[in-house]
Amino acid sequence: MPALADTAELLATEIVTNALQHTGGGAVLTATLSPGPARTLRVEVHDSLGRRPPGGGRPADDATSGRGLLLVEALADTWGVQARGAGKVVWFEIEAAAAA
Repeated sequence: MPALADTAELLATEIVTNALQHTGGGAVLTATLSPGPARTLRVEVHDSLGRRPPGGGRPADDATSGRGLLLVEALADTWGVQARGAGKVVWFEIEAAAAA
């Protein structure tokens, strides 16, 4: 789905970067495009250390980082964090109709 590519790439980069910077471990990214006319792209990033991504406050206006999850919140149709095994998964979904 070309209409989803730019937004999906930006948001995936943000949540992968968070997993790598804030857990000190690796990450696994999966992307799934649902079938049917109401197509939704779901991207998940799994880490194995169990720490939650940073959040809860806004970065300072002059900060050079800290806006990744704000971008995810602003651009994804839905997103969240779930505990999974020894770690967590941060995910987002973009609906194809919203990106067209």
